[in-house]
Amino acid sequence: MHNRTPMLAALALCSLLLTGCAGTAASVGVAPAPASDATSQPAAHGGHHDGGTSSPRTSANGPSDAAKMVCGDQPMDRLTAILRLEEDPHTVNSWADSTFTCTYHLAEGALEISVKEAAGQAAAMKYFDAMQALAKDARPIQGLANLGFPAYETADGTAVFQKDNFVLQVDASGLPATLGPDAITRNALAYQLSTTILACWVEHH
Repeated sequence: MHNRTPMLAALALCSLLLTGCAGTAASVGVAPAPASDATSQPAAHGGHHDGGTSSPRTSANGPSDAAKMVCGDQPMDRLTAILRLEEDPHTVNSWADSTFTCTYHLAEGALEISVKEAAGQAAAMKYFDAMQALAKDARPIQGLANLGFPAYETADGTAVFQKDNFVLQVDASGLPATLGPDAITRNALAYQLSTTILACWVEHH
């Protein structure tokens, strides 16, 4: 994928860091959902389990500001720019089982971005490993393209990254194989949105 060459990935991150990510989550409302920390393994497509307090700061009463960035201005602006949308797509978000999920409703289908807030980095890594083991056709994102974080993608358009106590999943599997006037693949879209969010996290860490 030329969209994920190491040099372009590094340049994209540098560019994003320069643009800034301030104030992206302040206005994001969260739909209430009953919390349940009973399950211990993720579902095959990124289910949810135990959570807790770590850095970035998490809250039992809701997602951290960093998690809410997945429904903020930066990924929205990136998405509308990539697909050349005339208006922002409608979004719905929720908080359950220590996971903040933002669903973007596009004309072609739903794009789902979720962040699992684990009890700490070790717990996040264990969750990430379980997700990768359960994912169909998972392949590691390697070299500079992973920006120094554990990461993998699936053939159907999902990208997953682990950073600190977070596991970020961008699921574009509900979208067509290619989208927009430039016919970007759903894998490339998932990757570019992932790096946009990671850049915001790096800036605010």
